[in-house]
Amino acid sequence: MKKLKVYHNPRCSKSRQALAYMDEKGLSYDVVRYLDQPPSKEDLIALIAKIGIRTDELLRKNEQFFKANMKGLNLTSDQILDYMLEEPKLIERPIIESAEKAVIGRPAEAIDELL
Repeated sequence: MKKLKVYHNPRCSKSRQALAYMDEKGLSYDVVRYLDQPPSKEDLIALIAKIGIRTDELLRKNEQFFKANMKGLNLTSDQILDYMLEEPKLIERPIIESAEKAVIGRPAEAIDELL
């Protein structure tokens, strides 16, 4: 299996659980600390397509920024992407990406879909 890419937030317990799960399975991966190195708009669009979800399904709606600035707004996919780029905490995590597909690693067992 080729190396996976993990969009990771070290402060997130689910993200840490996903890394531990991958370590248990002996998987090879690169970590992208997406709060420090946010993905580009093109990267986000590609990830959404690889996961097979709508743009708003990648949005963390429990984040304070969402509640204060976005809740109740009728936003386009493009506007949602712009918010995610401005405030990367809004991006659901962890995302695990292979060459062909990606999953949101909640629960960690979802990673098995890539294997």
